[in-house]
Amino acid sequence: MTEQERDDRRLAFLGRLAGGLAHEIRNPLSTIAMNLQLLREDWADPRTDRERRTVRKLEVLAKEVKRLESILGDFLRYAGRDRLEKLPTRLNDVVEEVLEFLGPKFAEAGVELRFFVGEQLPKILLDRDAIKQVLMNLVLNAVQAMPEGGELMVRTAIDAAGAVVLEVTDTGEGIPEDLQEQIWDVYYSRRKTGTGMGLPTARRIVEEHDGEIRMVSELGKGTRFTIRLPVYAGLLNEGEE
Repeated sequence: MTEQERDDRRLAFLGRLAGGLAHEIRNPLSTIAMNLQLLREDWADPRTDRERRTVRKLEVLAKEVKRLESILGDFLRYAGRDRLEKLPTRLNDVVEEVLEFLGPKFAEAGVELRFFVGEQLPKILLDRDAIKQVLMNLVLNAVQAMPEGGELMVRTAIDAAGAVVLEVTDTGEGIPEDLQEQIWDVYYSRRKTGTGMGLPTARRIVEEHDGEIRMVSELGKGTRFTIRLPVYAGLLNEGEE
């Protein structure tokens, strides 16, 4: 066994160990959350200052438990505990579903959506739910980068090399050049409420589809994420209807 193979096995074991630990933590955390909710119901009508202080403490605890649950959920998705089920899929269908679902969010944030639909795209092998997760993360990040509203452009196409391309471009605040590499680091987030798992998870999912994801950003002008996904010979004739 080579040193690389030993390292791969060690990393795989650590990943399984960490994932199992996260699951074990999630169960009692759910119990804590449930009991905090029951306590909050018991104190639904605080009458004294002391009771009101108690209610505020319960609300803080519930908020922190919810945040821990979110971190654990993001970690488990990043760890890839679920096996991808890649099936021949039309990328445009997946993109349309996500954008339609997030439509109210765009309206609320004052974001104008422009979807440039690539024609005659062949089917590609995708885990539909996993790719939805990637796209939702990129789109929601884009919306949050435009707190005063702006324009969100989503485009699908075939590039010169024959790969299917998905682009998500915003006109937001952009990312400083010295921070652009850090966005892929686990637990790094520029938002106070972020877990720092979204983009690393997105990259892992794309790479598990034998694809690649890249980002270019200019401060004050916006950011573009580009995903390239391979087309397999057996699916070349299965284009868009």
